Parts: sequence; C-alpha cells; structure tokens
Amino acid sequence: MAKPALDAAAKYSRVMLKISGEALMGDQGYGLHPPTVERVAQEIKAVHDLGVEICMVIGGGNIFRGLAGSAQGMERTTADYMGMLATVMNALAMQSALEGLGVFTRVISAIPMDQVCEPYIRRRAVRHLEKKRVCIFAAGTGNPYFTTDTAAALRASEMACQAIFMGKNVDGIYDSDPKKNPDARRYESISYDEVLRDNLKVMDASAIALCRDNKMPLVVFALNEPGGFRGIMAGKGTYTLVHD
Repeated sequence: MAKPALDAAAKYSRVMLKISGEALMGDQGYGLHPPTVERVAQEIKAVHDLGVEICMVIGGGNIFRGLAGSAQGMERTTADYMGMLATVMNALAMQSALEGLGVFTRVISAIPMDQVCEPYIRRRAVRHLEKKRVCIFAAGTGNPYFTTDTAAALRASEMACQAIFMGKNVDGIYDSDPKKNPDARRYESISYDEVLRDNLKVMDASAIALCRDNKMPLVVFALNEPGGFRGIMAGKGTYTLVHD
C-alpha cells in the first residue's frame, strides 16, 4: 500500500515531539551528553524556525527507569516516581540547550515543583504555545504505572496537536529488529490496530490505543539524522506513518 503523503510544515502548525532519555546520552552508557543535547536542540530549533508550535516529552531511561527498578525489587510506585523525577532533569537540560539557541522554552511538570518548573495547567500551556514557546512536559502524567509514551499521547491530545513525531534510533517501524535482522522490513505506513496486533512495541499499548481513539497520526523517524526532523515536516525523508 502506498504511504499517505505527509503534509508540509505549514499544515502541521502544532506537533508533539517524543524522544527517549537514551537519545540524550550519546555514546555514554548513562546520563546526559551535553553535545548530544545541543544537537537535538538544534534539530528542534530548525522546525521551530518554520513557525511550528512544538510540545515535547522526554523519557528518563538514561537516568532511571521505573520498570527496571521495580524488576530489581523496588516497590513499583516509588520506582515510577523516581523515573518521573529523571524526566524533569532531562527536560531542564533540554530547556537550557534550547534557550542557549534563543528559543524560549517552558518546562511544565505534572508533579508540582515550583522552584524549578511550572505546574501543569492546560490553558497556561496552550498560551505558551500560542506565544511560540516550546513546552516540555515533564514527570509523565504524574501517576505511577503510566509511561512517558502515554504522557506524550495524552498531552498531544490535550494540546490539540496535529501529529506526534517520535524520534528513534531507527528510521521507522520494522517487522523485526533491524540491528539483529538485516532482512527486517520497514513499514511505509501501518494502522494502529496492526501495531497492537503484531506487538511492534513502537509505543506501549495504552499510548497507541489513546492515539487511535483520538485519531492522532504518529510519525516514527530517526532523530540522529541531521536535518531529519525538519525534512520530514516538509514530507521528505524516511519514516513510518501510523494512522487510523
């Protein structure tokens, strides 16, 4: 089946960018790699310069992953809250990098911590976007047992985003791991139901179901390709489109 054409950047006036915490650690095995954070910030600025309103959700797996902590015997709720705090650290690092490039940014946390970021108030967040400020939503949904994927799908719907752009280490969704299987096939486009049926793990199931129920297009692309985010906003490059 032919891939439905992505609309040009002018059509996508407001988008959600979801990246993993691991995307910020570069070649390190842990933590933040400032040159990598700077590079990602430059990719975001290139799209912001088009006039696109950008929301972000960043995972916390480069610092602490709640599910991993739970698997090692930690109480799950406590582990998840620790993971939420890790996402705040990543959000603050990205805010610093973006503002260093002249892009006004707000970190908005689902867990109130007024000394370092704003609490989540939907109308205030929408106003920030209207003023062309990048909004980074931190601390997930504020509830344990929900991933940052679900937080991205939820906030994208609340902010009336027109698509979720999911930056990965690979240029789309494959039928198997392309790092292990050289014959893995990349999907040009795929439906939400097929992703759930085949357990393709591009997002967790609750996030995919939320996108499906709200008819939110999901674009999976390679974040590590220079200029890739801006190119895909213009309908170019390699990606997988998940749609209804």
